[in-house]
Amino acid sequence: MTIFKEKLDEEYVTTSEAKEILVEIEDERAEDEERDLRYELARAIEHVNRFAELDAEESRELVEELTELDQIDLPTAVKITDLLPEDRTELRSVFAQERYSLDGEELDEVLDVVAKYA
Repeated sequence: MTIFKEKLDEEYVTTSEAKEILVEIEDERAEDEERDLRYELARAIEHVNRFAELDAEESRELVEELTELDQIDLPTAVKITDLLPEDRTELRSVFAQERYSLDGEELDEVLDVVAKYA
């Protein structure tokens, strides 16, 4: 017998937003002392604690500001927000898998937005 899981919804969230969600889940589970924190949840919490640099609200503001730029779509804005690149080389790595790249002026425009939050 094969069981299929249907994807009901999809939403892009930054690492900081994921941290906020996981903390809520962890708090709910802490109330139920009989159940151990599942390994996957514990590892996910460890990961977001290590890599989330902004708080959830700041990260959402940065994503919104980046998506206002013509050349940045939502998935790319989330990647940039999670990485907080400091120079053109780091920012170019975000676009390595894309079919397009930004010129120097466009890269600097993105870096100026990121610098306000870093």
